[in-house]
Amino acid sequence: MTNTNREWLLAERPDGEPDQDCFELHETDVPSPAPGELLVRTRFLSVDPYMRGRMRDAESYAEPWDVGDALKGGIVGEVVESESDAYGAGDLVTGEGRWADYATLDADDVAPVDPTVADPAAYLGVLGMPGRTAYFGLLEVGEPKPGDTVVVSGAAGAVGSVVGQIAKRNGCRVVGFAGSDEKTDWLTDDLGFDAAINYKTTDDYRAALDEAAPDGVDVYFDNVGGPITDAVFTKLNLDARVAVCGQIAHYNDEGVPTGPRKLPQIIPVRARIQGLLIADFATRFGEASERLGRWVASGELKHRETVVEGLENAPDAFLGLFAGDNIGKQVVRVSAEDEE
Repeated sequence: MTNTNREWLLAERPDGEPDQDCFELHETDVPSPAPGELLVRTRFLSVDPYMRGRMRDAESYAEPWDVGDALKGGIVGEVVESESDAYGAGDLVTGEGRWADYATLDADDVAPVDPTVADPAAYLGVLGMPGRTAYFGLLEVGEPKPGDTVVVSGAAGAVGSVVGQIAKRNGCRVVGFAGSDEKTDWLTDDLGFDAAINYKTTDDYRAALDEAAPDGVDVYFDNVGGPITDAVFTKLNLDARVAVCGQIAHYNDEGVPTGPRKLPQIIPVRARIQGLLIADFATRFGEASERLGRWVASGELKHRETVVEGLENAPDAFLGLFAGDNIGKQVVRVSAEDEE
């Protein structure tokens, strides 16, 4: 094992869309685990849109990073050294770690990774936070019923792709918005969506929805915001439910965008709009993990990871989220199984 540990720091706060100047690769010594901790060699790390909010000097549901802080997120890694009876060297675990080659994690804050269920990277996607967000966001907030029409924005991403498949399991018609023909083909051909709309080549979202969702929209799972959401709001049915999970269309805005006010459209249909934070369901994570794991192992729930190779390319992987580079979950492979 090397004695040098590379880790990414927040070099400066972005003004608008982040760029490479916001990141600094720093070298330090490999840390030693304290009692109750594990030293973990990172196999995969997660990059997620919510991290953009942590780069701001403002209150949010996720604590902001200070300039000079190590960047953090979900990781899957191999235990190299253990100061806990719960795990031993060679075990695979997932938890919250640094964008680094090595990290120390509290053994109480990690979960085991079973590679016989799915590839380890899937524990950052369908079997991790995004999968649980899809599970609870759709079933508890969206409350889909058989025969409902469910529309998902950002449908080819880590959360949206799982939302659509769970909606199909619940007997719904599912329509997804995504940003390329490759993505829309994946949604309909592989994941079973009934229709998919390429928002980059569609001039009239309302007309596209008239065709894809002729009976209107009963559940809208919103990962994006912006003009797509404006169009969906005009198609909401009586007692529709809207789960607001993300607003990636606005994450790099320096001001609050304004435009036609959409709330009057909510009144006649008595739609319910609810924000979604996965932390609210923390006491039930075991339930979601068990069901998602069973569906993945059986092949009923499909998943895909876009893998960027090398810790040195982690900023590129993060910035690629805002360009729509990923299909499914965007992850960074930091080390391989056979590396020392």
